[in-house]
Amino acid sequence: MHQRILLRARKGPFDVLTAEETYERDWIGKNTGNLVFSHAAYKLLATATAEITPSRFRADPRDAGEINEKYDVFVIPLANAFRRDYADRLGSMTRLIERLKIPVVVLGVGAQTDVDGDREHLRPIDDAVRAFCRAVLDRSHSIGVRGEITEDYLRALGFSAVEQIGCPSMFLHGDSLRIEKAKAALGTEDRLAFVISPYVRALAPLVRHHHRRYPNLRYVAQDLYTLGTLLYGDVPKLRGKTDDLPIHTSHPLLVEDKVRMFMDPWPWMEYLSGFDFAFGTRIHGTITALISGTPGYLLAHDSRTLELARYFDIPHRLMRDVPADVDAAQLYEDADYTALNDGHKERFARITAFLAKHDLDLSFGDGNSAARFDEQVRRTVYPPAVRPASAYPAEDLLTRLQFLRDENRALQQKLKALRAQPLRERVKQAVGGRVRRMLRH
Repeated sequence: MHQRILLRARKGPFDVLTAEETYERDWIGKNTGNLVFSHAAYKLLATATAEITPSRFRADPRDAGEINEKYDVFVIPLANAFRRDYADRLGSMTRLIERLKIPVVVLGVGAQTDVDGDREHLRPIDDAVRAFCRAVLDRSHSIGVRGEITEDYLRALGFSAVEQIGCPSMFLHGDSLRIEKAKAALGTEDRLAFVISPYVRALAPLVRHHHRRYPNLRYVAQDLYTLGTLLYGDVPKLRGKTDDLPIHTSHPLLVEDKVRMFMDPWPWMEYLSGFDFAFGTRIHGTITALISGTPGYLLAHDSRTLELARYFDIPHRLMRDVPADVDAAQLYEDADYTALNDGHKERFARITAFLAKHDLDLSFGDGNSAARFDEQVRRTVYPPAVRPASAYPAEDLLTRLQFLRDENRALQQKLKALRAQPLRERVKQAVGGRVRRMLRH
């Protein structure tokens, strides 16, 4: 079995970074949902003898020699990597994999198109996806995909070694997952978590309605843009702007301190465990609620969210079929978790078999390895949720300003050192940097 594992992850589950550091270096890969599935994959593989190293999302073909020497396997948890705006990064990953001599295992990759699985939308990336799949299957028994839409897509491209395994995030607790409604009906005073994508314009009337009706509503954000807004306010060109969605500091949810964002999955789950219901368009926001024991409901707006909801039997509706006046109480009443609960053990057995086929041990079958991982999580002190800046006392804001001042000083020193170099050296560095970026992309 493979022991020296290189895991595609922006950071490891015990890498503790402040919100300011997270924003400055983008330690969430644009979206904290990335951490939910990559850290769940880490836990699944964290046996007593495994040595797991996060890749930091680096995909440089020049690293292939070092990777071949230091690791036994490259495990790649992926989300919606088969999408048009990811083609360049998929190409970089492909060029790295083509130079690897070790096995490569893909966990839960998905295609992103509309909820009808429109193949024409994906056609511009067909060649990039074919190259990636060929490179992986030269080093792997099969490719693990999120659900039936991605499986159908890859089979249409000519690949048969494709297995539906869902997403590692739903298996954070192994084969143990059961969702029960604690209340017969949802009341207006109950705690409600909005897990929404702020770029989905159709959500605007839902935001307005639920903000008015549910005083204990909280918006649990996930994206890097919102993190920047919470930390430092609106970017200059958007100052003074308003919007029906919570994307500016002027929105009532920010003004009333009803927005939270977490830098790590563990405090995020603890927070959501105190809610009565979570709903919205974020698939990993919904999943994070579910693995916290909180009933969740997905409003599916594309194939990547829909196929995971179908695979795991997560209660859902298509966003295009959701009336503007829908109420969370109605969604709560409609939600049925029977199939999700009853099918979980079989789905866990499926991903267990997939990992075994690829010579990867599972922490849940390795004595107390999974429990030992959970204990390390409990001992780790993670940063608290980020709230709107207006909710913080002056001393906290001063600390944030000092961080910005230190960052600015460091940048000035780098610029000064660069200017002190001869022109020839500056050109060399600039050209070298450009070449490195081209190789990465």
